[in-house]
Amino acid sequence: MTLDKLARMMNKQFVRVDKRFDYQDKRFIEIEKRDDVLDKKFDDLMTAVDAYSKKADTYFQEMVMLSKKVDRQEKWIQIIAEKVGVKLEY
Repeated sequence: MTLDKLARMMNKQFVRVDKRFDYQDKRFIEIEKRDDVLDKKFDDLMTAVDAYSKKADTYFQEMVMLSKKVDRQEKWIQIIAEKVGVKLEY
C-alpha cells in the first residue's frame, strides 16, 4: 500500500467521523459556552495572581530596605554608646 493511498483512506475515515458529529447540537454548544466561561475565570485568576505577586514583590523589597535602615541605625547607636562610654546589653 502506498503512502498516498493510505492518506486518502485516512482522510475518508475522518470525513465519515466528522459527519457523525452534529456541531450545532446543543451539547456541543453548551460545552463551548462552559469552555468560554472557564477561560474567562482562568484569565481572571491569572490577573489576580499577577497583582498579588506584584504586591508581594514590592512588600519584600520594602522589608529589605527597612532592614538595612534598622541595621544602619543600630550601628550608629553602638558607635555613639562606645564614645559615650555606655555598655549596651542585648
